[in-house]
Parts: sequence; structure tokens; C-alpha cells
Amino acid sequence: MKWHGAGNDFVIVDSRGQPSRVHERLAAALGDRHRGVGFDQLAEIRDSEVADIDLAFRNADGSTAGACGNATRCVARYMMDVLGRDRLSIRTERGILQAVEEGGAVWVNMGPPQLDWREVPLSEPADLTALPIEGAPSAVGMGNPHMVFMVADAEAEDVAGRGAALEHHPLFPEATNVEFAHVRAPDRLRMRVWERGTGITLACGSGACATAVVAARQGLTGRRVRIEADGGMLEVDWREDGVWLTGPTAHVFDARLSADFLGAL
Repeated sequence: MKWHGAGNDFVIVDSRGQPSRVHERLAAALGDRHRGVGFDQLAEIRDSEVADIDLAFRNADGSTAGACGNATRCVARYMMDVLGRDRLSIRTERGILQAVEEGGAVWVNMGPPQLDWREVPLSEPADLTALPIEGAPSAVGMGNPHMVFMVADAEAEDVAGRGAALEHHPLFPEATNVEFAHVRAPDRLRMRVWERGTGITLACGSGACATAVVAARQGLTGRRVRIEADGGMLEVDWREDGVWLTGPTAHVFDARLSADFLGAL
């Protein structure tokens, strides 16, 4: 299936009831926007013995990703419709996440922010509120690593240039997502993002969560904010039990891969 959440687009493979079918070569081939389908991340739904479903993610280059907030929301929407339920438990590399439908919107608890350098992870101890990098960004883990810059004007930032240069910074042994954000109001942020293994994306759910956490910790906003990404509006609510995320979801199409495509892998 092809889905998107605020323009953050995904291929979703439903592998329930059979062995996992997704490997690095297949994911990279599907991620090619000219020869495949194209996506920011791929999500594979699998059977779970400890939750309603298991969910695994890959980036457009085929590499694994520990978390993907917008893809999790899309999968939750899909599975709630399939199962006829308004609650869902989802096992990911981060742990078991909870999704609920409230007033027609699907919210996913992305878990508490990881605010210890070992959890982000960083390669060495550092002040997570002001990393020793030009611009003094913050670091937050949301099941994947994030470097967040609070800037005067996110629109003016060279996201492609700076994002590419910082993605593989030696302080981040697993590479990092890079966000640039500024405050529009005490309950609203503007965010642009460079995602590791993919590049610039129109939105990033885990990045929105990380950005909301950084803004709240710096006293720039409250703990519930709307975040304007390039592709649309997301909403984040940092509650006692974790960072909750919601926003638009859209099912684009269903597809079957051809024998020619699979045979060329």
C-alpha cells in the first residue's frame, strides 16, 4: 500500500500470517522514485506475540529505522479499520506503543523522550541542550536520534546542505535526523527536516516529537503544540506517559509487485 501523513510518504507491506518479505535490497528498490514506488520510509506489518501487531521500518536507502511516527499513525489507521477497533498496541524496536482514536483522529504514544546521551545515542557524554556543534543544537532520542536547531527562521535555513553535512556527525554513531524550527506562537512551531537515510521530507513524526520536546524544555512553548511541516500540520502533546502524536493520514493506493520487478533484484 501507499500512504502518506502530511506528505511524509510510505510504502506499507502487510506481512501478517507469513514470513517477513522485506529485505534491504527490496526496500531500496521500492524506495527508488524512478524505478520503484518511492517513499520516505517503508513500514512492514508483522505478527506479534506481545502486541496486536509488530512494525518494522526501513529508510529509502534500505537501511533500518528504529521509529517512524507518521508511518505508525498510518498503520494504526489502517489496522483500526481492518479490525474495527479504536485502540491498538504496536510492537516496535522502541517498545510497545499505544494508538487510540479520539474524535476521528488517531493518536500514537511515541514513548517518553530519551534524554540521556547513551539512549539518543551519542558517541560520548555531552550536554544534550547545547551540543558542541555550531549553532548549539539539542539532542533527543525518540527511538531514533534527532539533532534539533531552534533558529530565528526555519524558512531561511539550508536544510539540504546542513542536513547532509550533519547527518553523519561523529557525535552520532547511528547517524541522525536534523530538524530546524522556530516559534510562531506559544503553541505553534514551524519545522523543516532532513531525515537520515532519506533526505528532506515534507514531514517527520518523530522529528515533530523531538522538536516539541526541545521547545518545551527551553521554555519556548507549552507541552502541547501544533507543528507546521512542509507538507501539513502535526500536533504533539508531551504527556506524563509519553509524547503523543497526531495529524492527517491518507491511503493512496494498493499494489502488487510484478514478477519483472522482483526478478531484477
